[in-house]
Amino acid sequence: MNKVAVFGNAGGGKSTLSQRLADLTGLPWVPLDAIQYQPGGGEVSPAEFKTAHDALLKQDRWIVDGFGSLDTVWERLAVADTLVYLDLPVWRHYWWVTKRFLQGAWVPPAGWPEGSPLWPGTLNSYRTVWLCHTKLTPKYRDYVAQAKATKQAQAQATKQAQAKATKQAQAQATKQVYHLRSHSDIAQFYQTIAAQTNVTLPRS
Repeated sequence: MNKVAVFGNAGGGKSTLSQRLADLTGLPWVPLDAIQYQPGGGEVSPAEFKTAHDALLKQDRWIVDGFGSLDTVWERLAVADTLVYLDLPVWRHYWWVTKRFLQGAWVPPAGWPEGSPLWPGTLNSYRTVWLCHTKLTPKYRDYVAQAKATKQAQAQATKQAQAKATKQAQAQATKQVYHLRSHSDIAQFYQTIAAQTNVTLPRS
């Protein structure tokens, strides 16, 4: 686990999970909003974001959470050696967007661009939740299912078959894939990573 892509719908707790994963693993965490938005909430140009995103993917170690843009999200998932897909019920995404807004009056949300106003961002998140749920979620689920299936098939393949496999299939076969659908899945994910890194989690 060196290059981790955390992705999913708006309000799914991606930044919270990424921050905790960074604490457990020591990997540097980069919220995409930090390179896509300027302090105060102004968006950088698509070209500037793409340049920063490409440079980020060339680094050896990272945890990246967020969407970014339609072209960059698939590039990021292809490069990552670990996929963490937060796929919660759609109502929970709406609730967590609301909760983030209410709590943000006192504590800035994790990964939120510095000085960015909460209300416009919250309205945008409300619009994004259903759009992502109908357009992107099916594609995310297909991608994750394919990555899991490829990994399982590769594990059962002979060395000769592995040698003939395409680079894309080999890349997918080496990915660690975590498809988190509930609170219990997220808790189990933390336990798994803590065990791998010999970190003792505090009792909840």
